[in-house]
Parts: sequence; structure tokens; C-alpha cells
Amino acid sequence: MEVVSYSQTKATREKNIDSVGIMIGWTLRIGIAMSSIMVIFGLILFYAEGQSGYEANRYPTHIKDIIQGCFALKSYGVILTGLLLLMLTPVFRVGISIIAFLIEKDYLYAVITLIVFFILIISFYISRMA
Repeated sequence: MEVVSYSQTKATREKNIDSVGIMIGWTLRIGIAMSSIMVIFGLILFYAEGQSGYEANRYPTHIKDIIQGCFALKSYGVILTGLLLLMLTPVFRVGISIIAFLIEKDYLYAVITLIVFFILIISFYISRMA
């Protein structure tokens, strides 16, 4: 039977925390990079075409319309999709944190992070209604 000392357990836990921090950092970097690329691509489309791809004073306001505009390569739809990705990046970060805390069996922080996640989702829903 192997005896595990407190220092070994602490070292393993710190290694897991470091790997979670790296994973969260990469999630933020990838989210920001993807949104930046989308916005820049949308700006290039806008300057190349000289128009937004929509009729005057009619722009998409629902997520479904924004995504459809992106797939149709309408410059304004592509830009809005990039901005939507930028807004969703912190939500993904919180989601990954929940999973990480559950893996570490740190249930207190998992519950706190889950509450933050629900607050983010509710704030998106409320802002959509306004």
C-alpha cells in the first residue's frame, strides 16, 4: 500500500490548477483571435463591396439573422458575428471553469461559478428583451 503525503497531494493539486489556468487562458486567446479575425474580415468585405449587404436602415437584430448574414457573407453580418463571438468568450471561460472545478471536486467554487454562469445567461436574455 502506497502512502501519499500531503505535499504530494498539494503538488498534484497545484499542477491541476496550473493546467486549468492554461486552458482558460487559451480559451480567452482563441475567442479573442477568432472574433478579431471575423471583425477584420467583415471590414475588408465592407470596404471591398462598399455596402453593408443590407437595405438602408435595416440591420439584423436577432442572433439567427446575424448568423444567416454571416453565412451569406454580408459584411455587417460578419462583423456582428465577430462581436457576438467576443461577447460569448467570457461565457465559455465561465463554462470551462465550472467543468474544471467539478473535475477537481471543488464543489463550492463550482456552485459559485454556476451562479455566475446563470447571471450571465440571464443578463443576455434580459438585454435581448430591452
